[in-house]
Amino acid sequence: MKKHSVAIAIVTIGLFFSCATNPLTGKKSLNFVSNSELFPSSFQQYGTFLKENKVISGTADAKRVENVGIKIRLAAEKYLTSIGQSEYLKDYRWEYKLIDSKEINAWCMPGGKIVVYSGILPVTKDDAGLATVMGHEVSHALANHGAQRMSASQLQQIGAVGVSLATGNQSSEKQQMWQQYYGVGSQVGVMLPFSRSHESEADKIGLTLMAIAGYNPDQAIVFWQRMAAQSAGQAQPEFLSTHPSDATRIANLKALVPEAKATAAKFGVVFK
Repeated sequence: MKKHSVAIAIVTIGLFFSCATNPLTGKKSLNFVSNSELFPSSFQQYGTFLKENKVISGTADAKRVENVGIKIRLAAEKYLTSIGQSEYLKDYRWEYKLIDSKEINAWCMPGGKIVVYSGILPVTKDDAGLATVMGHEVSHALANHGAQRMSASQLQQIGAVGVSLATGNQSSEKQQMWQQYYGVGSQVGVMLPFSRSHESEADKIGLTLMAIAGYNPDQAIVFWQRMAAQSAGQAQPEFLSTHPSDATRIANLKALVPEAKATAAKFGVVFK
């Protein structure tokens, strides 16, 4: 019993000291993984991905991805400098690559390694649409969402061990039953809402970054309306998804647009 108490105390202390305030969100976030640990692995995985997939270069679309990416990066630098966090991005190594794929997707790995699939370009349509996507994906990296999800997954595993210890004197059937209850409960009740909150955070930060970069944040709503049309009738219930529903996302963005425009105005960017 004492051993269990010591273990719980160690985990509790670790949780306390692993919660740091993120300058982009203003919130304390769970993070067991430092950038010095995460970034080298991220950069290596990104390099491997580029070798194993067809990178489009030298085209107008590839140049557009790079140009929009640079503007989003500069917007992030401006914003962080304005709040006294100019050193926050010192270990980032930015890259912006267009990949030949029909998949309607894009992502940004920790440390600023960005991929845009060519399949999403017909949906983005223009630079503002592309800035919506890239601003959102960059925001995941800036908010350390990857590290937070890794940390949450570790806690989920620790919880499973706790369930195993607590039910160790019961039959194997009951132990399996409790593990299944814990698995479903922790996934639907904790991990999925955690992921959806990250998506909403990335939407908010991304909207601000695209506005500072000079792209009208109203166009983010138009882009997500096009995305909603792509998945009409295919979306699963929100509580079982890693992402907010299209309707929730669009409603949230509409409410956030005035704030994004107000922030951009502080940097001399004004939209009609």
